[in-house]
Amino acid sequence: MIRIDAIWLATEPLDMRAGTETALARVVAVFGAAKPHNAYLFANKRANRMKMLVHDGFGVWLASRRLSRGRFVWPGSWQGAQLELSAEQLQALVVGLPWQRVGSGAEIRLLWLAVRWCLPRN
Repeated sequence: MIRIDAIWLATEPLDMRAGTETALARVVAVFGAAKPHNAYLFANKRANRMKMLVHDGFGVWLASRRLSRGRFVWPGSWQGAQLELSAEQLQALVVGLPWQRVGSGAEIRLLWLAVRWCLPRN
């Protein structure tokens, strides 16, 4: 099977009519190069379709997925142009689950407490 060492997600949408050459050009534009054994993920504007381009060391593979209901949990461009995902996060993403809560991305770094002070009434 295809070995994938790193999984990269592009936050900007891709036209799902894009073929292999257009998707490869977008990978080069966003990530700088299509590195061997890396997977690159793109979604459309509505985030109900996704394409994954994989460079296997010899050539490229282009796969697509469409959800019949709902949307993929896709980050906005405010989080940067690209994000690296773990294999566990990819598994959650492709079925439409909130992948940010899987693995090391599930760390709690900030805690907001709502405290209601009860003062005695006189």
